[in-house]
Amino acid sequence: MTTIAERRAAFRALHEGGCFVLPNPWDRGSARYLEHLGFAALATTSSGAAWSRGRADGSATRDEALDHLADIVAATRLPVNADFENGYGDGVDEVGVSVALAVETGVAGLSIEDAVGGVPYDLPVAVERLAAARDAIDASGHDVVLVGRAEGFIVGRPDLAEVTERLQAYAAAGADCLYAPGVSDPADIAAVVTAVAPKPVNVLVGGPSPLTLAAAAELGVRRISVGGALARAAWGGFERAAAGLVEGRFDGFAGAAPGADLNALFADPPEADQLG
Repeated sequence: MTTIAERRAAFRALHEGGCFVLPNPWDRGSARYLEHLGFAALATTSSGAAWSRGRADGSATRDEALDHLADIVAATRLPVNADFENGYGDGVDEVGVSVALAVETGVAGLSIEDAVGGVPYDLPVAVERLAAARDAIDASGHDVVLVGRAEGFIVGRPDLAEVTERLQAYAAAGADCLYAPGVSDPADIAAVVTAVAPKPVNVLVGGPSPLTLAAAAELGVRRISVGGALARAAWGGFERAAAGLVEGRFDGFAGAAPGADLNALFADPPEADQLG
């Protein structure tokens, strides 16, 4: 895949059958490493990006988010799905403008959350916001996958009936893929898949889980993302090593990646692609 258009076509095709893992890098290096491992596509993580800047999740401005998207897109030859939070605006016009700007960064997909500050938008408002994102993508003329997110399970409203109702409404409003982060019980996942069929479903696995890729595929899931989990795993290693230093120990460096291997991997950066 050498052009943005080719990446977008490949990303669309991934949603047509089977199940794939969509890992979440937080900077250029982690994006390139995940490409090196052979993943078919990547997704950004707002939390991982924020922590790398010493900030809390949700603190980025729209311009900062757009710069981050462009940076990740330029770092890899893979399709990139954008964690685009709530579209960086409450009003439909703001969402439309934000989404149009995100498309210009070269992303192959983007998600719009239906809550802000832990509070879900009223369903009619959430649907209008999702439809505005759909209109902006269509007006751009680019094939970008739109993901509708129902945040209920991670904002203290774990009501499966409400979540599925919202996802169905987002599907009707033009979402290409549906996502309810926090839904983890296999029966609940199967219910979500059935509710929005035949549209594809994304499942979040943000920690140790008995769910496997094969089991998710059997449930009808199309893609699995991990949110900030990889970033948290990296921070966990850093925290343990740094805590050892405070105590005068150096055993926290056991298992560290060899510098020579990293230098070899990052020696030849990918050429910047042009939108097309």
